[in-house]
Amino acid sequence: MQVTETNADGLKREFKIVVPASTLQDKTDSRLKELSHQVRLPGFRPGKVPMALMKKKYGASVMGEVLEAAVQEGSQQTLADRDLRPAMQPKIEIVSFEEGKDLEFKMDVEVLPTIGEMDFASIELERPKVVVPDAEIEEALGRIAESRKQAEATGSKRKSKKGDILEIDFVGRIGGEEFPGGKGEGYDLELGSNTFIPGFEDQLVGAKAGDVSTVTVTFPEDYHAKDLAGKEAAFEVTVKELKESKVPEINDDFAKTVGLEDLEALKAAVREQMDKDYAGIARNRVKRALLDKLADMADFEVPGGMVDLEFDAIWAQVEEAKAKDDLDEEDKGKSDEELRDEYRALAERRVRLGLLLAEIGQKNAIQVNQEDLNGAIMQEAMRYPGQEQAVFQFFQSNQQALNQLRAPIYEDKVVDYILELAQVTDKDVSPEELAAEPETAGTKKAGKKPAAKKKAAKKADDTDAASEGDGAEG
Repeated sequence: MQVTETNADGLKREFKIVVPASTLQDKTDSRLKELSHQVRLPGFRPGKVPMALMKKKYGASVMGEVLEAAVQEGSQQTLADRDLRPAMQPKIEIVSFEEGKDLEFKMDVEVLPTIGEMDFASIELERPKVVVPDAEIEEALGRIAESRKQAEATGSKRKSKKGDILEIDFVGRIGGEEFPGGKGEGYDLELGSNTFIPGFEDQLVGAKAGDVSTVTVTFPEDYHAKDLAGKEAAFEVTVKELKESKVPEINDDFAKTVGLEDLEALKAAVREQMDKDYAGIARNRVKRALLDKLADMADFEVPGGMVDLEFDAIWAQVEEAKAKDDLDEEDKGKSDEELRDEYRALAERRVRLGLLLAEIGQKNAIQVNQEDLNGAIMQEAMRYPGQEQAVFQFFQSNQQALNQLRAPIYEDKVVDYILELAQVTDKDVSPEELAAEPETAGTKKAGKKPAAKKKAAKKADDTDAASEGDGAEG
């Protein structure tokens, strides 16, 4: 095989590759001989079919198979001999081939850049740290108590008002006929909660225990039950009891209702959860700052094809946002040219950081193991109570979904590796300071994504796992 490099421009390479006719013929004859032991032709035993007949019957298809293999092997060997890593699938063009003559084809390929070593110990970062104020713990306890409030009978004959709870029996009719789902007994309805269809609760404001009234309402046109949508219904309502919402007192007994030993244990659990939540936000802040630093340090060229793919993915989301009039406010007054320039810069940054993080992970043997994946799947399953088994089965049978879980795990592991080497100092901040959106370094769009959530473009090898994507900057 003869290989000639015809162009080397930055990361772009072009090769002319010639496979001798003799090599193609030898491979063709070898394959035909192999097939002769497998095929069954009338009048011939396996392995005894004349080669001339094999060539006549199977020669064309075998030659096509040999040519395809020759192109594949030739392109792979060309890259391997020169220690080149393709950024994307090489483009192959057959230049010439005739039976009995050499095969000549051209290969265009963009290669991954050489990424030099970086001194991570020189990176200085501040990690925000929040000490949760006692007042915030008390507010959280109040919200928990509010969520567990209960309706208690008042025994009062006063008129009801918004916020009160009426225990009611009701029967709904359309055209004098009861309809499925239109009947209930002993139902606690909080006035003003908008639990029932519009207008129902308003007509019960002022009702007293013992009252019987007719509530007339019209089902919305978009009501989920199509047979009721847009129809007028009359409900006979009997008010059985006037109740008030009572928020439980926050004490040891209340703590026991949520499964904890006493109030101090509940406070400790709330603080632990809030510490965890704030730590997660803080980690995202320091991760964003790290990516900004890495973007400033990384000055290698990036493959244009990868940038094009990343930009196309971003721009598709921008176009979708424009169609829905859902562009970010700062983008609405800009021309397409301005937006393209800004988002292309973002695409290039993402590709560069993706390649860098992937390279760091590869050089330091960072891997995502089964335990990591199991933990991520468990977290996903917890988001769908009662459907955990279906979630497990989904990931077991869907490799693409599993890879989407693997990507952010891989990225986080690489980031953690770098943070271990960097100089990271903690800085005490208030919850308000932590919640404030930090300024981003680098390009104006560095920490910004289109209004619609985008999926990072596929990177070569494992680099999609190290893309900034959704977890790194957003």
